[in-house]
Amino acid sequence: MGFLENINTFLTGQLGPFGPLIIMGVLGLFMVLGVLALMMNQPEDPLKKLKRSANDNDKTRPQKERLRQGGRNEQLQKFATFLEPKDVKQLSEMQLKLRQAGYQSKDAVRFFHFAQFVLGVLGLIAGLVYVTYLAGGKEFDTQQTMMYILGPGGAGYYLPKYWITRRIEERKEAITRGFPDSLDMLLVCVEAGQSLDQAIVRVARELHASYPALADEFEMVAYEMKAGKEKSAVLRDMGERCGVQDISSFVTVLIQSATFGTSISEALRVFASEMRDKRVMRAEEAANKLPTKMTLATMMLTVPPLLIILVGPSANGIANLGNMSK
Repeated sequence: MGFLENINTFLTGQLGPFGPLIIMGVLGLFMVLGVLALMMNQPEDPLKKLKRSANDNDKTRPQKERLRQGGRNEQLQKFATFLEPKDVKQLSEMQLKLRQAGYQSKDAVRFFHFAQFVLGVLGLIAGLVYVTYLAGGKEFDTQQTMMYILGPGGAGYYLPKYWITRRIEERKEAITRGFPDSLDMLLVCVEAGQSLDQAIVRVARELHASYPALADEFEMVAYEMKAGKEKSAVLRDMGERCGVQDISSFVTVLIQSATFGTSISEALRVFASEMRDKRVMRAEEAANKLPTKMTLATMMLTVPPLLIILVGPSANGIANLGNMSK
């Protein structure tokens, strides 16, 4: 008991009243990281390997399940229950968000949650190091200690979500900007005698330099059509992946044109004209918003210097007259 009391006194003297608690948290964190490292380096169970080989060779296994599990990262597969939502609806929503952000990998959800875990732990470590060693001997109360430790951890945990949200918005904007040009290219290719599949392949190749996000979407559509997937399902998936209203309208136009047997080139001509008009209206809307956005900056950067120039000499003269009267 005396030995434990000496340790407690030493930690309290070095780290403050929360010294023992901080040391216990650090030890627990290193234990968790050690267990994760051991699990990552653990060799695969031969029985599981044999079972996986048998499942891969099983021809009666559903094709969707085999495609879903194929090409996965084996290291992350060990943490599938930890790195993936158990609810199928949440998993589908997260996969859709990551696809809209441009991450098409099968392990995208696992990498996302792994990044959240790692950045959260690193934030906790950074906050703990700051409170313990970099504070310069400054004393913190309980609220400040929890804020400095948990704050960086929470920021690191939510940083991937913020990154994904920004990526989705930037990608949608890039797709919206390039979509009218892609429609014009599609119309030229179709009117030149190419089929819709060939036109999509050509447009995807031509758009890579200027609009890579939209080119990737067209390439995926082309690959899925070559694989034999139904054209309407491929187009609907494209509209869902992009999350842009213009793409959804384009998909609806193509599906209706194929359903009712109307000319695809005529539908593309009308829709491309509408998209060009909409692009002009977007540019006019942005131009009309610009004066309003510049008003605040103009007032902050122009009015104070103007007041100093106009009122400054008068205020200085009044102050000098007051000093002379005294």
